[in-house]
Amino acid sequence: MAQQDEVLGAAAAGLSGDPAGVRSLPRVLGDAPVAVVLIDRASAQVTYANSAAWELAGDVPLPVGADAWGTAAGLTDLDGRPLAGTDGPLTQLAAGQPVAGQAVRRSVAGEPDQLVWVTGFPLAPDEGSLSLVVLLGVDDEGGDAGTDLLLQSLRERAVVATDICFTISDPRRPGNPLVWVNPSFTRVTGYSAEESVGRNCSFLQGPATDPAAVDAIRAGIAARTQTTVTLLNHRKDGTAFWNQLSISPVLDGRGELVSFVGVQSDVTQRVLLETEREAAHAAERAARRESELAQDRLRLMAEATSQLSSTLDTTVLLDRLARLCVPLLADWVFIARLDGDGVVDEVAVHHTGVPVEQLVDIRTAFLGRHLPDSAPGRAAVKSGLPVVLGGLRPETMTGYTRGLDCRLLAELGTRSLLAVPLPARGGTRGVLTLMRGIDDGFSPADVDLAQDLGRRAGLALDNARLYQQEASVAETLQRSLLPELPEIRGVRAAAHYTAASAAAAVGGDFYDLLELPGDRVGLVIGDVAGHDLNAAATMGQLRGLIRAACWDRDAPDAAEVLTRVDRLVDVLSVPGLATAVHLRAHRPAEPGGPWRVECSNAGHPPVLLRTPDGAVAPLTPEHDLLLGADAGARRRVVTTTVPAGSQLVGFTDGLIEQPEDDGPERDTDLGTARLTALLADLPVGAPVEVVADAMAGLVTSRLDDVAFLVVELG
Repeated sequence: MAQQDEVLGAAAAGLSGDPAGVRSLPRVLGDAPVAVVLIDRASAQVTYANSAAWELAGDVPLPVGADAWGTAAGLTDLDGRPLAGTDGPLTQLAAGQPVAGQAVRRSVAGEPDQLVWVTGFPLAPDEGSLSLVVLLGVDDEGGDAGTDLLLQSLRERAVVATDICFTISDPRRPGNPLVWVNPSFTRVTGYSAEESVGRNCSFLQGPATDPAAVDAIRAGIAARTQTTVTLLNHRKDGTAFWNQLSISPVLDGRGELVSFVGVQSDVTQRVLLETEREAAHAAERAARRESELAQDRLRLMAEATSQLSSTLDTTVLLDRLARLCVPLLADWVFIARLDGDGVVDEVAVHHTGVPVEQLVDIRTAFLGRHLPDSAPGRAAVKSGLPVVLGGLRPETMTGYTRGLDCRLLAELGTRSLLAVPLPARGGTRGVLTLMRGIDDGFSPADVDLAQDLGRRAGLALDNARLYQQEASVAETLQRSLLPELPEIRGVRAAAHYTAASAAAAVGGDFYDLLELPGDRVGLVIGDVAGHDLNAAATMGQLRGLIRAACWDRDAPDAAEVLTRVDRLVDVLSVPGLATAVHLRAHRPAEPGGPWRVECSNAGHPPVLLRTPDGAVAPLTPEHDLLLGADAGARRRVVTTTVPAGSQLVGFTDGLIEQPEDDGPERDTDLGTARLTALLADLPVGAPVEVVADAMAGLVTSRLDDVAFLVVELG
C-alpha cells in the first residue's frame, strides 16, 4: 500500500486546483457535517479531504501538515488553546495512534464556536501509512450549561460514525477490486477484511437488488462521477439490508483515476419506515380514488335513471345513453337496437373527439342488418352475458366490422372492447358496446357498472318500444275513424291530422265532410277531451252520431243538429265532453253565385273565412255550450253569405296552442292571430293543398293532437 500512499498524496496535491471535484466524498448523515480527511503518517500531512472537510479548513492547498490543517480549520482544545504542538487528536493520528473519540472546539472569527468530535484510526500496516480521520460537528445550542449534554451528543454521533463503512477500490486492477475496508464494513456486512479485499463490492448484491441501482453505479464508475444510490445488499449470513452507497473517484495530479472511495451506511430502518409511509399514502390515495370512482358511478346511475326514464323516444334515449357512457366508461360507444327478428333497426355512435357526422359510415354499415355472427355484440345478445376483449388490432377485427376499414376503428381507439346486452321483456332488444384505446381497458368493476347500466337502458328501451307499439295501434285506430274526404261537386277540400307524442299518441280530434240532402254540404270539426284510447273511442261514437243527425231531413238548421247529438249522447251514455262546430253550406241557385253558410259552435275555436281576395276573418266569433254538457241545450245559428271561391278553415286547439320562442306557451289568442296572419299572407287563389301545407308548418311541438279541415266552395 506504499504505492497507495503516494497515489493519495498525489491526488491530494491536485485538490486545490479543483476544490469542487475529486476531493469530494458524499455526506451520509443527512444534514450533519461529516468531514473526512486522510493523513499520510510518513509526512504527517493531510493528503485528502472531502467537501465537508474542505469547508472546515477553507481553500488550503493540499498536501498540508496536519497541525497546519487543524489551525486552518480553527480547531482548538476545549479551553480555546491551539492544537498545534500538543498531543491533540490530529497529532496522535499522524503518529499512527487510533483516537476513539475526543472533543475539540472549532473557533473561527465571525462564526459561533462549535464543538467537534474527532475519531479515527490508522489503516493496516500492509495498506500503507494512511490514517482515516472523521470529524463530527454539532452546534452549541445549549450554551455553557449544556456542555455535558453536547459532549454526550457528540459521543452518540461518534458511534454513528463508527457504523459508517469506508472502502477503497482500485480501478486499475481487473474488476475494480476492494483494496481496503474499515472495521465497520466487516461488522455491518459480516465479511472479514480478508474475505472482502480483492473482490468487487458487487458480492454484496443478490437477486432482489434493483438492476437500475446497479446500472447507476456502473454508469457513475464509467463516467468517473460521484454517485449515490440506495440498494438492497446482503450480509454474509444471507440477511438483507438497505445500503446507502456513495462512490467518489480519486484522481492524481495528472488527472488519472487511481481509486474510488466508497462510503456506505445501513439505512434499513429508514427505508422500511419510508416504505411503510409510502404504502400508507398509496393505500390512502387508492381508497380516495375508489371513493371518488364510486361517487362518480353513483352519480352516473342516478343520472342514467333520470335521463333514460324521462323520454319515450328511442332515438333520444339511445343518444342520451351514448353520451352517458362517454367519456366516463369508454373513449367511444356503439349502441344497436334490435327488432323482434334481431335486425338492427336503430344505431347510436358517440366518440369523445369525433363529430357525429364523421361516424355515419359506422351507422350505415350495421343499420337494417343482423349483427355479424362473430361480433362480440352478437355473442352478448345470444348469451345474455358481457363479452370483454383486449389487445385488439385492425387485423383481429375484420370478422365483425361489416366491411368497415379496420384502420378507422383503430384510429378511433379500439384496443379493448366491452359488449353488454340490453335485456327486455321476453328477450334482448339491443347491445351496448364500449371501446377504449388501451389494452385490457375494462376492469371487473367497469363490467359490473356497464351491466347495471345496460339493464336500466334495456328496460327503458322496452318501455319506449311498448309505448310506440301502443301509440301506433291507437293512432292507426284513430286514423281509421277519420274519413277519407269525399269527392263533392263544386267543392275542394284538404285535411290534416297529427297525433300528440306526449303522454299518449291519440286523442279525440276529428273532422268530417259530407254531402247532405237538399243540395247542401256539411262540415264538422271537433275535439273530445282527453289523449288516450277512451277519447278516441268516444270520438268515433260522437262522429257517428253527428253524421246521423246531419242526415235528418227535418233538422231546420245546424244548431238543431248539435242539439239532437246532445240528446243522443245523454240517452246512449256516451262518456266525456267535446267541442265541435257544425257548418251547413247551401249551394247557390246559379253557378258561380254566393253560398249561404249556417254555423253553430259548441265551445270550439271559430272557423276562419278566407275570401277569394285573400282577406281572413272569423266566420263567427260566438260559441255556446260544449257537447254533452246539457241534453236540452239550445245553441245559436249564424248564417253568412260567402262568395264562390271562399275557403272555410276549421281547426282544433292543438294548432293554435303551439309554444313560441319569444312568447308565452299555449296562448290561444296569440295562436289564432298567428294563424290568421299566415292565411292572409298566402297568395290569392292558393289552392286548399297549399293552405293545408302552410298550416302544418305551424306545428312545432306535439303537445296535443292537431286536426284541421280546409274546404273551398266553388
